[in-house]
Amino acid sequence: MSRTTVGGVAVERDDAPARPAPVTAAETAAMRRALVLAARGPLGPNPRVGCVLLGPDGEVVGEGWHRGAGTAHAEVAALADARERGALAAGATAVVTLEPCDHTGRTGPCSVALLDAGVARVVVSVEDPNPLAAGGARRLRAAGVDVVTGVLADEGAAALGAWLPAVRRERPFVTLKLATTLDGRVAAADGTSRWITSDVARHHAHGLRAEVDAIAVGTGTALTDDPSLTARTVDGGLVERQPLRVVVGHRDVPAGARLHGPGGALVHVRTHDPVEVLRALHAREVRHLLVEGGPTLAAAFLAAGVVDEVHAYVAPVLLGAGPAAVADLGVRTLADAVRLRPVDVVPLGPDVLVVATPEPTQPTVEEH
Repeated sequence: MSRTTVGGVAVERDDAPARPAPVTAAETAAMRRALVLAARGPLGPNPRVGCVLLGPDGEVVGEGWHRGAGTAHAEVAALADARERGALAAGATAVVTLEPCDHTGRTGPCSVALLDAGVARVVVSVEDPNPLAAGGARRLRAAGVDVVTGVLADEGAAALGAWLPAVRRERPFVTLKLATTLDGRVAAADGTSRWITSDVARHHAHGLRAEVDAIAVGTGTALTDDPSLTARTVDGGLVERQPLRVVVGHRDVPAGARLHGPGGALVHVRTHDPVEVLRALHAREVRHLLVEGGPTLAAAFLAAGVVDEVHAYVAPVLLGAGPAAVADLGVRTLADAVRLRPVDVVPLGPDVLVVATPEPTQPTVEEH
């Protein structure tokens, strides 16, 4: 036996780990609600997290979600909501989509906040893979709090999106975007490429841009196409949150290029190594990178084995000549082809979006 403090009250506890009580229907319903709350949070370097506090009879006594860097985490927001409702958190159950953090950053540890409030049970969907923040479940259990993890784990992982694999791998999640003709061309023989896909597909692609943290192109594309790499609304205006604009390669971006115009900050990574690019962007807390072109950059990321998914916008157009979507991958026989597994097919006006992921047997580089 040992002595600890829960909610400011000294209690005796058995040091032997106890099996957590089974998850109730009310807790499962609260987790689904917490996932809805999590989706209200902003995209960016921090995870989107939701929390629901349940009273002794399974009633909701508080709700919260993380609203962005420097603001209260979901658990603390839910505790504040409970206070505003005049409810007591002592003895409550906290249902949270991500393991409560156990570190002090811009805000204090959520594990300590829950302990100080006297929460008796914590139900978690996904354990935190971030070594700087993890440990909340361990601290809570050590203090005698009943903790259960893995509740609606698949839904919890989906809600975290690119953040979860990015933190686990310590590099950005990489989406390769292709916009091609039916025969795989990205431009005609004379270099013209606007527009291969329809405005419906282009509007959808801008929605994807608005969700990522950074967009990358090679210097060749930057010089030839003079892109702006912005995320825009249907009426052509800039969305509020703009991704970083990343140029990969050694050549300079001209002073008058549109990349210097309105939009996200411009980052020039002077290398041809995708692993170095990802390392540099990870240092900037980029969680989701969209690689847009051109063919050389696409081939480099594919060859390095660091593409996590492909978004291929395919237009019912035939050119018969012109540059291909992907440059030479060094594949000399069909057995060595990069094979993808389709996970979604979306009609977009006259075009089609194919979302696919690399087969798990694809070789990958050592990740840093």
